Amino acid sequence: MGENNGLHYEGLEGGTPRMENFRKVSVLPLIFLIFYEVSGGPFGVEDTVNAAGPFLALMGFLVFPFIWSIPEALITAEMGTMFPEDGGYVIWVSSALGSYWGFQQGWMKWLSGVIDNALYPVLFLDYLKSAIPALEGGWPRIIAILILTVALTYMNFRGLTIVGWVAVLLGVFSLLPFVVMGFVSIPKLKPSRWFVVNIHNVDWGLYLNTLFWNLNYWDSISTLVGEVHEPKKTLPKALFYALILVVSGYFFPLLIGTGATKLDREMWTDGYFSDVAKMIAGTWLRWWVQGAAAMSNMGLFVAEMSSDSFQLLGMAERGMLPEFFSRRSRYGTPLVGILFSASGVVLLSWLSFQEIVAAENFLYCFGMILEFVAFIRLRMKYPRAVRPYKIPVGTVGAVLLCIPPTALIVVVLYLASLKVMGISLAAVLIGLVLQPCLKYIEKRRWLRFSTKSDLPDFKPAESESSDSEPE
Repeated sequence: MGENNGLHYEGLEGGTPRMENFRKVSVLPLIFLIFYEVSGGPFGVEDTVNAAGPFLALMGFLVFPFIWSIPEALITAEMGTMFPEDGGYVIWVSSALGSYWGFQQGWMKWLSGVIDNALYPVLFLDYLKSAIPALEGGWPRIIAILILTVALTYMNFRGLTIVGWVAVLLGVFSLLPFVVMGFVSIPKLKPSRWFVVNIHNVDWGLYLNTLFWNLNYWDSISTLVGEVHEPKKTLPKALFYALILVVSGYFFPLLIGTGATKLDREMWTDGYFSDVAKMIAGTWLRWWVQGAAAMSNMGLFVAEMSSDSFQLLGMAERGMLPEFFSRRSRYGTPLVGILFSASGVVLLSWLSFQEIVAAENFLYCFGMILEFVAFIRLRMKYPRAVRPYKIPVGTVGAVLLCIPPTALIVVVLYLASLKVMGISLAAVLIGLVLQPCLKYIEKRRWLRFSTKSDLPDFKPAESESSDSEPE
């Protein structure tokens, strides 16, 4: 777990002065914040059945976590406890590869998160349009998206502790109808339906993108670790329980839905679980599932907004963004970061569901490559650094841990459409230019940049400092 005479992370006891009066997030709200960063329930997994049939859909949510979710969660636990401050993966990459690449990481991950968040107001209305047909299109839909975005943004403004406990309540409400559905469906289950597969009729692009979208973003919680109570103990524990909750929340509803109803692959698209509920138990359960889906999208929005806005705050405290991004509201929340992220959500809400998923996956893949490189480089460069939680493998094991998810990244990038690839690469190029532009603005003093004086710092022991200074 590291030696005390190795590298250590120094900071003020109890957090920075500005945060002493704000409550920190405890383990239960943190579990549900991670749950909503990653999942939010089984809403959105229907396309795996549409793309590949029941057997591959079920196997995907059993096998994929070992390829992607578990390695990403383990790396987040190690790096998040090693660098317990807001900014998360931006700080990891900066410490390993320098501030230029740290900025690129922040740009790609923030943009990916905002694209992702643009999806949730749209999905919220999609689940309600069967009851309120006016929400299907036109000005009523646009106005509803704006009102919903403003309302949920205000919730983020009021404080992360409130967001955390709201996530707990929304999570229980969103998962409970599937527990009921499971008991009601028992007489109707036919196990033979689970093994239906046609390997020659699989849309691999849709299948892998849907799995990837539903099982990634474990690292997003790292951007607000500075707001967590005793993060060195709380973060690994919360990630462990959240992993169980996420996988169970996908697998068992799929098991129920595919086993208790006749298969019609074409019908398995977004929102189909509400139809499954009606077939199994009646209209009352359908309404409950629709309400749960709508509430789940609210939880997904506020969790992602928290991560995105605290990331911008962490970057500003490290001098990567103008100082005004580090300003907090009287509730301790990053005011400018929230407004900036909300504006991005509104501007990107015109994209279709499939385009949003593919574009965010593409950008997210680039960011994850930088994370894996940073993780391995820090293991090699600072092997004796104090790691409150350390994955029990050496350097070779760390490399091997990153190989399966990296292979998956290559596949996801290969399957991207030319349109998505073009838009995403253009976004990457903007980031490559944006950082030097901000440095020029700082040099000319057009905007104020500053680094917090009381930030934790990553310091080498004297015996190592001459050989490997941190960048």
